[in-house]
Amino acid sequence: MSFGQGGPYGPGGSGPSAPSTPDWNALAEQSEASGKRKRLLMIGGGVLATLAVAGIVATAVISSNGGSNKPSALPSPEKLPGEKAEPKPTFSDVNVPPPPDPVDYITDAKKDTAPLTTASLFPEKQLTAGGRAYPKATTSATGSCASVAQGGLGAVLNKHGCEKLLRATFSRDGIAVTVGIARFDTKAAATAVKNEYKPNLAALAGGKVAPFCQATACRTSANAAGRYAYFTIAGYLNGKAVTTSETQALQASRDGAAYAWNRIMQHGRDQADAVAKKQQQQQKN
Repeated sequence: MSFGQGGPYGPGGSGPSAPSTPDWNALAEQSEASGKRKRLLMIGGGVLATLAVAGIVATAVISSNGGSNKPSALPSPEKLPGEKAEPKPTFSDVNVPPPPDPVDYITDAKKDTAPLTTASLFPEKQLTAGGRAYPKATTSATGSCASVAQGGLGAVLNKHGCEKLLRATFSRDGIAVTVGIARFDTKAAATAVKNEYKPNLAALAGGKVAPFCQATACRTSANAAGRYAYFTIAGYLNGKAVTTSETQALQASRDGAAYAWNRIMQHGRDQADAVAKKQQQQQKN
């Protein structure tokens, strides 16, 4: 008996050589089982797909506004729900007048209505300038301006209509200075007096100050501010003549002029302040 090669068990197999017949029943069972598995996989995949689509639809419904396709409006960043809008600033239509200018009250006779007295014009007990103090000796006031002037000044004062002339005398270290302030109707008149000035104002003695600047040389000056002209005369109490190189009387004359200018300006400020306070009170009411 011969043996064929490559039997049913393959090369090197053993066992009797017999014909290889397929098991049709087993194959049919395997095929039917495979088909069931494929159908189950397809059905499962369909369920997953359906759930995914349902999830998308649900999301779309949740994101919609009342079932419409328009997205819901987001709250405005300028005003959140439940918050009140911030009030917008309002501006009054009332024009606030500018503060009164003190110069107006020493320039315009219609505004310059405050009483002009030695108490209001020379209230301090001393003249102070640059750290130098001159105690006040005496004061005077007159409506007859030329009567307290010497030389050619009286005629100049009368020419331009001097209304009133007030004087105050101060002294320090053997030097005395008289300050004179004259009021006119207009600024132009006061300026003209300054430009046409001729010596001089009469020195005012009184208190602890004996007569001075009589029949001797003294330092004099003249200037103007608004409708006021102001003058000084300064000299030695012992009658010594003032020379061009002398400095003490010169300093006293300058200090007196600065004091006079400040007092005139203060007269304007006092009136301007009074008007400003009145305006503020009217605005409050």
